[in-house]
Amino acid sequence: MQLLGDQFFFFLLMQHNNLHLRQLALVQELMRRRRRRPPAFWVRPWLTAQRRLMYGHFHCLMRELRIEDTASFFNFMRMEPQMFDELVDRLSPRITLQDTNCRKALEPGLKVAVTLRHLASGDRYPSLSYAFRVSRHTIAKFLPLVCQAIVDEYKDEVIACPTTAEEWQAIADEFERKWNVPHAVGALDGKHVAIRKPPQSGSLYYNYKGFFSLVMLALVDADYNFIWVDVGAMGHMSDAQIYNASEVKECFEDGTINLPPPQPMTNDDRPGRTP
Repeated sequence: MQLLGDQFFFFLLMQHNNLHLRQLALVQELMRRRRRRPPAFWVRPWLTAQRRLMYGHFHCLMRELRIEDTASFFNFMRMEPQMFDELVDRLSPRITLQDTNCRKALEPGLKVAVTLRHLASGDRYPSLSYAFRVSRHTIAKFLPLVCQAIVDEYKDEVIACPTTAEEWQAIADEFERKWNVPHAVGALDGKHVAIRKPPQSGSLYYNYKGFFSLVMLALVDADYNFIWVDVGAMGHMSDAQIYNASEVKECFEDGTINLPPPQPMTNDDRPGRTP
């Protein structure tokens, strides 16, 4: 009986060792598979500068639209060719990089075109990559830089909040003339911009539409020109919450923004109310 017990213990020990050997072999196999293989290409052939020049949207499609169909160019870029050229000229000093020994830097016009197409259509980076023949990783790097360059270049020129009663009155007159809305000094609304959920943010950025977002709240005149913008509020916040915490509300209430004095409504002899 003792001999049988010793044999059984030896059998269990061998099984235990075999299990460890199998586990060790499995780990070694996983490590072997995880070893990175050398890349097949330094640059994929369809992403080379030569192919980009021959087939990419910036050098082919946009050139055709510019010459043959400016209306379609406007639809594609959301601006006319002349405005696009001005934008490229003004942004070039901010977004031009130095050539290296390995490759030449991308043209500023190409970067601007990819960025505008993304903003106009919401195309994802892979789709832009195939269309313009630029690596999606490269797009992910330069697109935020181009957006920031646009803001830095134009913010003081195109987003100017009125500061005098005459400027506000001109906006109100245009609203009444163009949209038949009297005594309106601006149209206020918000836009949810989809983002990935920030780490450890819970539901702060989750909006009522069912996705994570940042909110852009903007005040525009009768021609859709921005006159005040608040960007960066968390997605769960309403337009009223953002407005109530804003500087522009304080200016409206304390009178430092110089709104026009109250006036009666058209065909009304009763005193008007402060907007």
